[in-house]
Amino acid sequence: MKTLLKVSSIFVLMLVIVNAKAQQTAKQIKQQEKAASIKNKINQQTYTFEAQYEQPLRGGQRYLTSEYDLRVKKDSVIAWLPYFGRVYMDVPYNPTDDGIKFSSTKFDYKITEKKKGGWIIAIVLHDVRRTQNLLLDVSTNGSATLQATSNSRDPITFLGYIKEDDEK
Repeated sequence: MKTLLKVSSIFVLMLVIVNAKAQQTAKQIKQQEKAASIKNKINQQTYTFEAQYEQPLRGGQRYLTSEYDLRVKKDSVIAWLPYFGRVYMDVPYNPTDDGIKFSSTKFDYKITEKKKGGWIIAIVLHDVRRTQNLLLDVSTNGSATLQATSNSRDPITFLGYIKEDDEK
């Protein structure tokens, strides 16, 4: 009887271990698929960065309650982002002319792969008046950090993620 109990307990333990390994492998496969999807979007230059938090140079991090994003396509970069910070010159007097809002068709796009996974994307804008450079740091899980720099404003950082295809 004791032998049967030992054999059955060993069998149950092996089933639990095999099941845990299978679940871990499925999770790893899902993570690898997501990383491949993000890499494909970045290489094809067709993705949307959705900002969730903003972090100005002077001040703390704030949660964004509205939808703000940066859309990158092969032929254009479109930004609809807020701006909080110090403006040095070229102050907008029109209340609708605030934030980082532009549509650019003349830009340089450079991707650098990070050693431990992820990508750094540098976008240099040539036809936008206030914003010159965008630096997007994307991890393999889709989370991203965007830094926008300008000559006439303090830099600002946005924290968010790269949208999935099924998201609108």
